[in-house]
Amino acid sequence: MKQHIYHLSHIDLDGYGCQYLSTHCFDAITCYNANYGPEVTARLEEIVKKIEQETFIQGGEIERLILITDLNLTTKEGNWIEKEAIRIGAKLQLLDHHATGANAAERFAWYSLDTTRCATLMTYDWLQRHYAFDKENHFARIVQAINAIDIWVSDDALFEYGKVMLGMISGAREIGRILFPEQDRAFKLSMIDAAKNLVDEEDAPIKLDDALHHIKKSFFQQEKNDTKDNLVAAYVTNLLTQERQRLTITYKDYKGILGYNIGNASIIGNASMIANPDYDFYMDVNFRGNFSLRSNDKLDVSAMAAHIGNGGGHVNASGGKIEGYKDSFVYADVRKFVQEYIDQKCNQTYTP
Repeated sequence: MKQHIYHLSHIDLDGYGCQYLSTHCFDAITCYNANYGPEVTARLEEIVKKIEQETFIQGGEIERLILITDLNLTTKEGNWIEKEAIRIGAKLQLLDHHATGANAAERFAWYSLDTTRCATLMTYDWLQRHYAFDKENHFARIVQAINAIDIWVSDDALFEYGKVMLGMISGAREIGRILFPEQDRAFKLSMIDAAKNLVDEEDAPIKLDDALHHIKKSFFQQEKNDTKDNLVAAYVTNLLTQERQRLTITYKDYKGILGYNIGNASIIGNASMIANPDYDFYMDVNFRGNFSLRSNDKLDVSAMAAHIGNGGGHVNASGGKIEGYKDSFVYADVRKFVQEYIDQKCNQTYTP
């Protein structure tokens, strides 16, 4: 029987390391990432909904496995996903190493807990045991490096290499994880792949550290070479343009693109306005509710910033802060909140 994997993992090096392995093992796989807290439940709900939709279209001839790695579930979360998995006809497997999951691990047969090794190593061993993955151990060294840094085996020969990789993933903020999850994940997995190819080099930690700028540029380069900032701006602008229907907001009679935690508004905002001449403004809001506005002589965004966020600045470049902002790890909720906030401000009497 054909199998489809739905892989939910954490958002650090260990979490992405698990997905680096699973995406090399399985052809039919859909990945998701979550930090701890409510985002775990939200992503599990997303997976359940996805399975329901695909089962309706494709029928029940495909075995569906929900694989959870580097995330410990509470007993409540475990009860919920177990009931949902039974309802939709999916199997469950959780591989984790955090001691805080001990109670849930005792409760559920599908919950594997091992505090002596990282989740990437657990995933590697599980894939080798059940799917005959990597019989020649091509991935063993990069797994060893991730294990060394994640559980802090400082005397491991690959500890320093793992340390560089840890910073490599934690510093990969060029693409918004919430706004563009697939592309952000692809970026991080591509860096792990590049690190795999250097792990056996002499002075490997230094070589990887020196190579990181080029590794990042290689991912973002589409045609000709340029500065990294310009390459990232072009890449993200293309994503914003492709997804602009999903990202559209309005202010009065003006139409804008709403980014979320993208940053670098001066370059990306202006590039987006040039690439989308039928739009009037670009807005990027961060998790604290601070926002940046850019326009291209279509709208006085300093007046808009003053109106909606007690802000200001220049005609084509301004910023402010949304009062009572409620952050979310679901972009649709962010967009809904921002649009309703703008509409509320527009419906109030405003005196400059």
